[in-house]
Amino acid sequence: MNYAVILSGGVGTRLGLDIPKQYYKVNGKFILEYVIDTIEQNDSLGGYVIVAAPEWWQEIRAVLKSDSKFLSFAEPGENRQLSIYHGLLQLKGVAEADDLVLIQDAARPNTSEELLNRCFNIKESEDGAMPVLPMKDTVYLSRDGKRVDSLLNRQEIFAGQAPEAFRFERYLRANEALLPKEILKINGSTEPAIKAGMQIAMIDGDEHNYKITTMADLEQFRREKG
Repeated sequence: MNYAVILSGGVGTRLGLDIPKQYYKVNGKFILEYVIDTIEQNDSLGGYVIVAAPEWWQEIRAVLKSDSKFLSFAEPGENRQLSIYHGLLQLKGVAEADDLVLIQDAARPNTSEELLNRCFNIKESEDGAMPVLPMKDTVYLSRDGKRVDSLLNRQEIFAGQAPEAFRFERYLRANEALLPKEILKINGSTEPAIKAGMQIAMIDGDEHNYKITTMADLEQFRREKG
C-alpha cells in the first residue's frame, strides 16, 4: 500500500497574503483542497497525513469527506525536512517497510493523477522516484553571483518537482540519520535519500504541476479555475 504526507505548514510570505497561501480560496476551495482531492481519488493510496499548524486543523477537518483516507495531523518542524520527518513518524505502525510514501506540497494544486501513478509505478529495485523537468535554457555557474565562471551542461541538469515517492523505512532511517542538526540544512526532500545511498529514479515531470509561489502563480491558477 502507498501513503502520502502533505506539507501544509508553510506561511507563504512571498505572496503578501494575510493567511498562508494553501488556505487561500480559489473558486470556493482552499488551494490545499485541490491537493487533497487528487490524493483522495488515487486508488493506489491507502491513507495520508497532513502536516499543518494546529490552528488550522479544525478548518481542514471541516472540508474532509466522511469516507476520507485522512489518517492524522502532524505539527510542522523548524524547517521543511523536519516537517516531513514529523509526518513520517505518524506513519510508523501503519506503513510497512517497502511501502511507498509520497511527499507532496500543499501549494501544488495541479498535480495530476497520471503523475501520482508515475511516482508509484517504479521498479522494485528502486528506492524512490522524483519527477524532473529538463533544462531548456543555457545554464551557467557563478560562484559570486556577479560573474560567469563556467558553462554547465544542461543535459546533465534537471529541475526537481514534488511529489516525490520513497520506500518508507529506508527514507525514515535516512532522515533519522540527520538528526538533530544536519536535517536543518536540508533543502530538498530527496537530499536525505541521496545521502543515505538510496536509488532514486527520475521520472517525467509535468510543466503544469507548478508550485504556487508568487502572485503571478496564484493569478494563473485563478484563471484556470475561473
